Amino acid sequence: MRLGAFVLIPALALAQTSATLTGRVTDPGGLAIPAAEVVLENLLTGASFRVETNAAGIYRITNIPFQDYTLRISAGGFGASARRVSLRTNIEQTADAALSIADVAGRISVSATEALELVDPQETGTRAALSRTAIERTPTPAGTRGLETVLASFPGFAVNANGAIHPRGAHNQMTYIVDGLPISDQLTGSFASSLDPSIVQTIELFTGNVPAAYGNKVSGVAQITTRSGLGSGRRFTGMTEAQAAGFGTGGSTTQAAGEFGRIGYFATFSALKSNRFLDSVSLDNLHNGGNAERGYVKIDYQASAREVVRLHAMAGRSSFQLANLGSQHAAGQDQRQLLRDSAAWIGWVRTVDANTTVDATAAWRTSIAQLYGSPGDTPVTADQARHLSTSTVNANVNAIRGAHTWRSGLSWQHIPLSEDFSFGITGAGFENRPTLAPFDLRQGGRRFVFSGRASGNLASAHVQDNVRLGRWSFALGLRYDAYRFLVKGYQWQPRAGIAYHIAPTGTVLRASYNRNLQTPPNENLLLSASPEAAALAPARVRQTLGTAALGIRPERQDVFEVGLQQAIGGRASVNLAYYHKRSQDQQDNDNFLNTGVIFPLTLSRIRVNGAEARLNLPAWRSVSTTVSLTHYRAISTPPFTGGLFLNEGAVDALTGGPFVIDHDQTLSMQATSFYSPSRLPFWISTSVRYDSGLVSNPSDPAVVALDPDYSGLLPYVRLGDSPPRVAPRTIQDVAVGYTRKGSDKALWEIQLQATNLWNRTAVYNFQSIFVGTRVVQPRTVGVRIRWFF
Repeated sequence: MRLGAFVLIPALALAQTSATLTGRVTDPGGLAIPAAEVVLENLLTGASFRVETNAAGIYRITNIPFQDYTLRISAGGFGASARRVSLRTNIEQTADAALSIADVAGRISVSATEALELVDPQETGTRAALSRTAIERTPTPAGTRGLETVLASFPGFAVNANGAIHPRGAHNQMTYIVDGLPISDQLTGSFASSLDPSIVQTIELFTGNVPAAYGNKVSGVAQITTRSGLGSGRRFTGMTEAQAAGFGTGGSTTQAAGEFGRIGYFATFSALKSNRFLDSVSLDNLHNGGNAERGYVKIDYQASAREVVRLHAMAGRSSFQLANLGSQHAAGQDQRQLLRDSAAWIGWVRTVDANTTVDATAAWRTSIAQLYGSPGDTPVTADQARHLSTSTVNANVNAIRGAHTWRSGLSWQHIPLSEDFSFGITGAGFENRPTLAPFDLRQGGRRFVFSGRASGNLASAHVQDNVRLGRWSFALGLRYDAYRFLVKGYQWQPRAGIAYHIAPTGTVLRASYNRNLQTPPNENLLLSASPEAAALAPARVRQTLGTAALGIRPERQDVFEVGLQQAIGGRASVNLAYYHKRSQDQQDNDNFLNTGVIFPLTLSRIRVNGAEARLNLPAWRSVSTTVSLTHYRAISTPPFTGGLFLNEGAVDALTGGPFVIDHDQTLSMQATSFYSPSRLPFWISTSVRYDSGLVSNPSDPAVVALDPDYSGLLPYVRLGDSPPRVAPRTIQDVAVGYTRKGSDKALWEIQLQATNLWNRTAVYNFQSIFVGTRVVQPRTVGVRIRWFF
C-alpha cells in the first residue's frame, strides 16, 4: 500500500480545513475488490468514517479533520489490512491496498508502527479534538448556549456565566473557524447567539503553539469542520428532535442531508424557549425568559475534477429578558434584549498538481444587538443598538515538498461598526457624582445620548512549514498583522514549536514559543473610546489614572510552553503542559453603571502561569473516560491603559499594584465517562466538574449582610480569603440514552439527562468589578427524542 499518489477522478478536498483520502483495493493479482469495507478512525478523538469500494475497487473519504488516523480495509475471503495515515493538508492523499487471500494471510497485517497510537508524534503544542458522537452524548443542559459547554471539558478553561469560557487566563480571546469563516465576536448568551452544536462534524481546539494561519483572538482557537451530505449515499436523509426540560424549557431541531451527483447538501434548523434563558444574578430566577432560533445551510458543488466550491449560509436570533435583582424586580424592571446575526460565505479549492492546492474564502457576517429599557429600571435605565459587520477575504497556497508541508496566505478584514446608546439615572447611589448630575431623571435631567460610526481593517500575511524528520517534528510559522481601527497596531509574530518522539516508550516531548497580537473586542468599542463617555468619569478616576478614556490598543503576548505526551500500557495516554504568558495592554470588560451593557478596557500588563493535564482512556470494556486538570495564576498590573473606566470604588484596586484578576483559579477538574455496551442498544454518559472558585470582589461581609439583594449569597463566597473567592463547587451531570435500530440504521433515540444532579447551590462570580454576580443553574431534568429518516 502506498500513500501520496495522485488519482484524477471526480472529487477532492472539500474545504480549506479538511482532508480527502482515496485509494484502490485489489487482490493479489491486481484485480479490483468491490464492496470492501474501509474504516478510517482516530481512537482519541472518536472520529470514524466508514465507506465501501465501488465496482472498480475505489473508495473515497471526504471532509476529514486534520489528524493522524488508522486505516483498516477488509473484504470477505481476504485478509484485512491496517496502517497509519497522516492527513494534515487539503491536498488529496491516496492509500491503495492489495489484500492477501484469507487462507494464505490468515491474519491482520498490522505492524507496530501502523497500530493505533495513543500519542501524536507531530503535535508541537496543546491540541485536542472531539467528534460529533462525543458532542451529542456529552451531558449538557437542555437549551445549552452551544459549543462553549463542550469546550469547557478540555483543560485550560475557566467557566463563567452565560456560557463564557476563559482560555488560559484570557477574556474574550477565543476564535471559532467554521469551514474557513473566522468568528471572533463574543458568543456568550448576552452578546450573541452561540454556534449550533448540531452542525459540527468535529472540533479541533488549539490553546498552545497556535499555527500562524490563525490570528485576531488566539488564546483559544476552535477549528470546526461541519457536516456534509456528500458520502451519505442517499438523496435525502435526516433527523428531527424534540426536547423538554425544567424552567419551561422546550426546543426542536430538524436536519436534512443528501447528495445528487456532484452536489451535496446539509441543512439544520433549531428553536428553543426557556424561562431561565440566562444565568440569574440572585438565588431567585427573576424576569429571565427567552427564546432563540438558528438555521444553517451548506452546499458542496464539485465544479470539476480539480475544483470544488462550498456555499454556506447561517443565521440566528434570540430575544430575552435580562436577569435582574430582587430590588429591580420589585420596582418593575423588565429590560429586554434582541440579538440577531447572519453570515454567508463561499469556499473554493483547486488542485494544481499531486502535491499542491490553492484555496480561497470570501465571507460576510453581521451581528445586531438591541437593548430595550423598561419603566421600572433602577438605578439606571438604558437603551442600545449596536451593529457590527465583518467582511473577510483570504487566499492560501498549500504544498507538500518532501518532508515539508507548507501553507502560506493573505487575509483581509473590513469591520464597519455603529453604536447608539443612551441612559438616565433613576435611583440612588450616584449623588456624589457631579459628572452624572445632568442625566439624573429624578431631578429633571436629560438622558445621555451617544451615537458613533466607524470602520476598521485588519490585513494579515502568514507562512507555516511543518517538517517531519525521523523522530523530530518542527512547526515553523511567521505571521504579520496590520490593524487599524481607532488605533494602529503592527506586529511580526514568530510561532515555532518542536517535538521529539521516543517511539519505544510511547513518549513525545515538545516545546514552543508564540508571539501573538490579540486585536481589541469590537463590541461597544466606539463607546468605550469616546470623549462623550469619558466626560462621565469621576474626577478621582481622571486624577488617579491621568485620563478617563483612551483608544484600546491590541494586546501583545509572548507565550512559552513545554509539554509531554505519554502512552500508558497501550490503553491510555496522558498529555501534560506548562505555560507562561506575558502580555501588554491586557484586555478585559467593564459594566456601564450597572446597565448590563459591557464595554472593553485594558490594563497595563498581565502574567499568567498555568499547568494542565489530560488523561484519556479511549476504550476499555465499553467505557471511555477523560480527566482534565487545570491550574493557572493570573496577575494583572495597573494602571488602566485604554477604554473607559467609571468605577470610582475600584480605583484603589486598579492603582495599588499587581493584583489577582477574577480569571484566576487554583484548580479545576472535569471527568467525563461514556459507557456503550457493544451488544446493547443503550449508553450512559456522566460528567463531574470541580472548580475551586474564581476571584470575587473584595466586598465587606458586614455590608453585604445588610444588602437584601446579595446577603443570601454570603454562604457561597469566601470574602475573608486573600484574595477573596467564590466557594468551591462540584457539579455532576448525567445522561442516559436508548437507540432503536433497524436493519441498517438507527430509527429513533431517546435521551434522559440531569444537570447539576445533586442540586448544588453555587455562584460563578460575586460582585466582580468586571462581570458582576451570576448564580449556577439549579438541578434541571430534561428529555430528548430523535427520529431518523
